[in-house]
Amino acid sequence: MSTPSPAPRRVTAAMVAERAGTSIATVSLVVNGKARGRISDENAARVLAAVAELGYVVDGAASALARGTSDIVVLLAPDLPNPFFGRVIKGVQEELSERYQLLLSAAASGEQPTASDVRRLSSLRPAGLLVSAPGSDFLDDVPPGIPLVLLDAPGLEERAATVNYDLAPGVEALARHLAARGHRVIGYLDGATPAATYTLRRELLRAAAERHGMILLAEPDVRSGPDLAEAAAATLAALPAWRAAGATAVVAAADTLAHGVLAACASAGIRVPEDLAVAGFDDLPASAVTAPSLTSVALPGDALGRAAAHRLLALVAPAPPPADATPLVALPEAPPGPLAATLTIRAST
Repeated sequence: MSTPSPAPRRVTAAMVAERAGTSIATVSLVVNGKARGRISDENAARVLAAVAELGYVVDGAASALARGTSDIVVLLAPDLPNPFFGRVIKGVQEELSERYQLLLSAAASGEQPTASDVRRLSSLRPAGLLVSAPGSDFLDDVPPGIPLVLLDAPGLEERAATVNYDLAPGVEALARHLAARGHRVIGYLDGATPAATYTLRRELLRAAAERHGMILLAEPDVRSGPDLAEAAAATLAALPAWRAAGATAVVAAADTLAHGVLAACASAGIRVPEDLAVAGFDDLPASAVTAPSLTSVALPGDALGRAAAHRLLALVAPAPPPADATPLVALPEAPPGPLAATLTIRAST
């Protein structure tokens, strides 16, 4: 029987320092991207050459323990499979660049993020947290000490760094559009997740409908999780009551739900928009190619991600570098205010 080969010895920073003829501290500054203005170009080049020759890999856990934080930024959200979050993630990554690694974490079973989720993630020593649509009591129990930015969390602006949408312009435009098309009664498919943003969308639409002489049906109270089949089933169950109440339009709290409404109408032989107009929120890319294409209140996910990353970078900014050094991260200004929603009108209305 052959003798197993011994496990390769782990390359350490001390070995790199010895090969490069520098101190371990110099190696640390170079491999962690902090050499500019502190280490000569010649020494930095020797360290990088030694790293390449020896195959040195930074021990992230040890570095995090020494610094007190890692280079990880966590995005915690209730519905990461939702295509909307693909755009949010893209915006966050564009701003974090290569300085931080983005870790995605989904709240259990599509529920809202909670303080206990944050406590579990704190063992990773994250540099910061981005939390989307948390519960209203989220901040009551969240552990202190971790830089935190909330996304799409209306009502929490006074308690934490928050990036929100100004939904009013898009909702008003939708109500005005539906009224101009002759609609007077509107059914509503709400999100099952009790997020404040869903409540705000519904109440803003109710008020706008009233201003334009329309009624947003309170009964039946129809809700669905972020699943097309579930949304279609909820719609099919509600359609008789909606139609009996005179509804000629249905608005869903999110495009993922509105896609289910379209599927339900197709299976029930209901023509869209001739028999029933349909609209949603988010303006997902897929909404441009549904049959028919979907009218939607556009919420720019990429802009939300970029703005949230802006806020977080400002919170985790390191101490000012030496006067002759170039800053590692160019910190942008905080966003001036909520991101305005607009209306994209398509064939479904």
